[in-house]
Amino acid sequence: MPPSSVQTDAILSASELSLSFGRHAILDGATLALYAGEKVGLVGRNGSGKSSFLRIVAGDERPDTGTVSRKQGLVVGYLPQEFQLDDSATVDANIRAGAADLIAAIERYETAHDLSESESARLLSFIDHGDGWQLESRIELLRRELAAPPGDRLVAHLSGGEKRRVGLCRALLSQPDLLILDEPTNHLDAGAIAWLEGWLADSNGACLFVTHDRYFLDRIATRIVELADGRFFSHEGNYSDYLIAKADRQERDQNAEHKRQRFLSREIEWVRAGVKARGTKQRSRIDNFYAVKAQRAPEKELDMELVIPPPPPLANVVVELAETGHFYDRDPLFLGLDLEFKAGECVGVVGPNGVGKTTLLKLILGELEPTAGSVRIGKRTEFNYVDQTRLALDENKSVLEEVSQGQDSVRFGAETISVRSYLQRFLFGNERINDRIGNLSGGEKNRVLLAKILRRGGNFLVLDEPTNDLDLQTLRVLEEALINFGGTALVVSHDRWFLDRVCDRVVVFEGNGRVTVNEGNYSYYLEKRRAAEAVAAAAAKAKPVKAAAPAAPAPDKPKKLKWKEERELEVMEETIHTAEAAVSELEAKLNDPSFYIENAADAPTLIADLERMKAEVAALYTRWEELDAIRAAAE
Repeated sequence: MPPSSVQTDAILSASELSLSFGRHAILDGATLALYAGEKVGLVGRNGSGKSSFLRIVAGDERPDTGTVSRKQGLVVGYLPQEFQLDDSATVDANIRAGAADLIAAIERYETAHDLSESESARLLSFIDHGDGWQLESRIELLRRELAAPPGDRLVAHLSGGEKRRVGLCRALLSQPDLLILDEPTNHLDAGAIAWLEGWLADSNGACLFVTHDRYFLDRIATRIVELADGRFFSHEGNYSDYLIAKADRQERDQNAEHKRQRFLSREIEWVRAGVKARGTKQRSRIDNFYAVKAQRAPEKELDMELVIPPPPPLANVVVELAETGHFYDRDPLFLGLDLEFKAGECVGVVGPNGVGKTTLLKLILGELEPTAGSVRIGKRTEFNYVDQTRLALDENKSVLEEVSQGQDSVRFGAETISVRSYLQRFLFGNERINDRIGNLSGGEKNRVLLAKILRRGGNFLVLDEPTNDLDLQTLRVLEEALINFGGTALVVSHDRWFLDRVCDRVVVFEGNGRVTVNEGNYSYYLEKRRAAEAVAAAAAKAKPVKAAAPAAPAPDKPKKLKWKEERELEVMEETIHTAEAAVSELEAKLNDPSFYIENAADAPTLIADLERMKAEVAALYTRWEELDAIRAAAE
């Protein structure tokens, strides 16, 4: 059913779609309708068919059976996972290709002299619908906010991440009625992701998207559609609502299956007895038995048993950076960085693209020498580095051949296990283990890469964007594996949910060569930064204190303390101690990372209270000195 907040006419309908690759059916009578203005997050395991479905509704692939119908005149923007740009053209030309029809309409409207009144009206309506008169300013906005390369650069010279940002600019440019996005947050930093969230939330167009970014799903989706067992299951609300609804759905399915099995157990003996269906009731009972028996049981959802091989012991020194800095050309990427890694902890690294995160990894790995300071690597530290490009896979090899590397077993701590058992932990069953890499989905290939990389062992994992292209279930088990990993881990990621789950500390590249090391997870760091910004903003808005009036000439006779002032002075020291204790208690609360888990929203108010209390303590000291001076003068 369509959400109540949108019109009832679907802008796109997919009906009874089926699609198979060999014996593997990924769509099996799948039906889904999309409505104007809604934001639909499509979730499901890697290999379940999400990207294939997006290609079908975008018109880039045909299903085996079934139909896709669109509302007439529907403008569609599409960012596929494996997108194509014109390498021979510039960044600007590739971005403008996303609004080619709009640009052509503007050019014809402005230059043609033979337009009929009806064609002129049609062109003007099309241009207005796509906000064509703001096209140039929109190109500049997209390039700036999504950190796209300069417009005159050739696409052939761009990195994979730069090309993806260009592709996203191209998809957004025409402000389509339906935007189809496959992993839009890949290769975007936190600032660009936040901007994209705001852009989509403010957009009147519909959006169908696949992403592993759970915060993105939570903040943007108005409906979650799960693709499982070849069919769609629709849940109103965001990702958090979906998790609750899915648990309820699975419980209902299990209860229904339990009742079905109980019914079959009761009826099987009667059917086996060969009772002849002489009467209508007997025939109906037999028909009912076979109908219930033919029903498909709910598919059991399996999880990867991803366990990172137990690490060798670490020495007291793991990796230590002291006053470390590095320059790019003559500009500092960072300076004065002190960072000491400990066994059993996970450290996250965040910051915009191009500020030096990968350089920091290379310094830690010993692949680069620092320009300033030092990097000390412990004698027992064994790195296992998973870089952004991962490892190349041979498309012609089977999963077993690619991961086994000619060996029958995998070293797992002090033990060995068979390669087949090892691959089963990554959800590759016996029928899938012998499949060619080239027949796997993108997500399944990533699981092969994880299996291939993690078998190398090590006690210091360095993961550069490990979450890209992993499905939500795989992300969850990777998080659990990192939390339970006995060695040290360093992760570079823009996935905020992932960082919050696994990190004990975060190293933040804040721009202009400034790098900070922060205790707690990423949300804790953000809350502290926002609270500090709120205090600074409040202080900036505060009215300046008026200068004190000139002191009156001192009288000939010394002033004496009044009775109330005597009493005030007697208890002043105790009053100050009480006020200082309250300040210390509030400081301890705000410095405790666990406070922010449930009370992060209260932090700005408490920090403002803390500043006020500190000012009151300072005022008490001033008053104490004033009263004490009066008493001393009178004696």
